[in-house]
Amino acid sequence: MGAVGKPYEKDERRARFAEEARAARPDPAVLCLLIGAEADPSAGEAELDAAQAELDRLAGLLPFGPRTPADWARAVGDLLGGRCGFHGAPADYRRLESSLLPEVLRRRRGLPILLSLVWTEVARRAGAPVCGVALPGHFVVGFGPREELVLADPFAGGALLSGEQAAALAAGAAGGPLPAGALRPAEPLDVVARVLNNIRAWAAGRPEHGGVALWALELAMLLPAHPARLRYDHARLLVERGDYLRGAAELEEYADVVAAVEPATARAIRHRARAARALLN
Repeated sequence: MGAVGKPYEKDERRARFAEEARAARPDPAVLCLLIGAEADPSAGEAELDAAQAELDRLAGLLPFGPRTPADWARAVGDLLGGRCGFHGAPADYRRLESSLLPEVLRRRRGLPILLSLVWTEVARRAGAPVCGVALPGHFVVGFGPREELVLADPFAGGALLSGEQAAALAAGAAGGPLPAGALRPAEPLDVVARVLNNIRAWAAGRPEHGGVALWALELAMLLPAHPARLRYDHARLLVERGDYLRGAAELEEYADVVAAVEPATARAIRHRARAARALLN
């Protein structure tokens, strides 16, 4: 995918991300490619087009004619997990690239949610009935109608999963039983929010990558429905990064939001805002 194009400016990237997130049918691939462009500011339209072209190319390699959900699951797994070598390993959880769609397409390695996105995008382009399925702690792919999904695990190269195996996988990843209703298609913006949460979690244990945590948080705040708590997290991160004035102002704004229902919390937050301003002296 070695195309070179004019890089997106930050404001342009953010505007396009916000616009796509508010579309009637948000495209998770476009949004995840824009996340990748945030991580690599040198990326431009040509790089995003090249990634889309790669998904199209992979879809064109699928054999013509799979019909049943199980047929689709095997065909996509044979192509992506077998011939193309897309899969995951424990070490991928320690790499930021594992959460960036352009890098996952290049390296053919990634976290379960990004590999599942590749699976669903390739299969969808080929006409398969497919969706992502957000098991607790582990993302997989489902083929067919919701009532009788055939599950596959892209992290394991596309291995098919029975209901019992899916329950065991969820229990191993999240430490609990599979909740009722867990086997349902994941909403596009939920996928994107989960990708951004993974990036924030990666950066949280690496203080030297506070800039990554900041842009991931700011993209999450552009999603049309996001927890109000993100505003507090953003303000705190600004203070941690030395932007005391802006961080203090955002802390006070958040305190105003929660004051009516949590007055004690609001007082504590205002105290933190004063402490942040005092760091300027």
